[in-house]
Amino acid sequence: MLNKKSVDDINVKGKRVLVRCDFNVPIIDGKITDENRLVAALPTIKKLIADGGKVVLCSHLGKPKGEPKPELSLAPVAVRLAELLGQEVKFAADANVVGENAKAAVAAMNDGDVVLLENTRYRAEETKNGEEFSKELASLCDVFVNDAFGTAHRAHCSNVGVTQYVDTAVVGYLMQKEIDFLGNAVNNPERPFVAILGGSKVSSKISVINNLLEKVDTLIIGGGMAYTFMAADGKKVGNSLLEEDYIDYAKDMVKKAEEKGVKLLIPQDNVCADDFSNDANIKIVAKDQDIEDGWEGLDIGPKSCEVFCEALKGAKTVVWNGPMGCFEMPKFAEGTIAVAKALADLDGATTIIGGGDSASAVNNLGFGDKMTHISTGGGASLEFLEGKELPGVAAANDK
Repeated sequence: MLNKKSVDDINVKGKRVLVRCDFNVPIIDGKITDENRLVAALPTIKKLIADGGKVVLCSHLGKPKGEPKPELSLAPVAVRLAELLGQEVKFAADANVVGENAKAAVAAMNDGDVVLLENTRYRAEETKNGEEFSKELASLCDVFVNDAFGTAHRAHCSNVGVTQYVDTAVVGYLMQKEIDFLGNAVNNPERPFVAILGGSKVSSKISVINNLLEKVDTLIIGGGMAYTFMAADGKKVGNSLLEEDYIDYAKDMVKKAEEKGVKLLIPQDNVCADDFSNDANIKIVAKDQDIEDGWEGLDIGPKSCEVFCEALKGAKTVVWNGPMGCFEMPKFAEGTIAVAKALADLDGATTIIGGGDSASAVNNLGFGDKMTHISTGGGASLEFLEGKELPGVAAANDK
């Protein structure tokens, strides 16, 4: 069990608190087009304001690669945050992040004030976890709070380096939720525990499959990676996504599942198309048939939907990472919709969606509020499911 100190375990009255948030939001022509991440950060920020802390916020935005790019400035975020919080958010517009503006703004703070620093990736050292920049960030605070799960799998100055120069480093509410659900549900699940893995590549989920086979009762495989498992079963997969180098690995996983007594399910049938387009001709190809050349599988078929949904009945913990097909095209979204609906209908189960495409799918299809937890970090959630220690989580003080 991961047991980290959180904002509820500290007293910040009168103290300067540096909060690493995830404000990596899409900005087009100076306008924020999706503010979910800002809204998600509010509970931690409001808690620290209410407790009388001097709240200094920092985040990265996009990939400026260590130089100031005006279109990747956090200035619009300061404006929108002030509206959401109903109080001034002073923006420290320093190209070097911890510059004259930042130092003056922090020095002038009263309890409950909020300052936002410029994009931490304006500094080249940020992603290299350089000592100098870590020390500069630490010089602005007495306490550090990490609430950015999306970058927890990276060791950068603003989430890991800075913790070496402050006495108190804790996690915010968002991070706490991710640790509770992703970390602890996977390591100590209520059973039956079912994992659903989709997405395009087996190669990107190798360690995840391996780790989950140690823990789950049932593992369901869909999406593009299923075709490598079908090939391992001796079937031809036409033009479908296939990673030939991983066919033996897929065979090993099937064997491992048998040895562990884990039910491993791959699609019973597939929706195949003669072109990668929503206007393509389609046909359903059963599991025991080959997919012809010129055709490719783009979604799981109706029989698979039935079998997968049946396997979810009665589950008490479900983790889902990766869609069942090319859900962006309506013709190939049925499998993903069926699984999302089956999860939404589960009674008394903990349903965890692991970031990235699965999170977009669940939200776009309108099932978001029916899930127990939707992770905010694609890459970080995958590494959690692999059983890795995340630097951003490890850096916080233990209880």
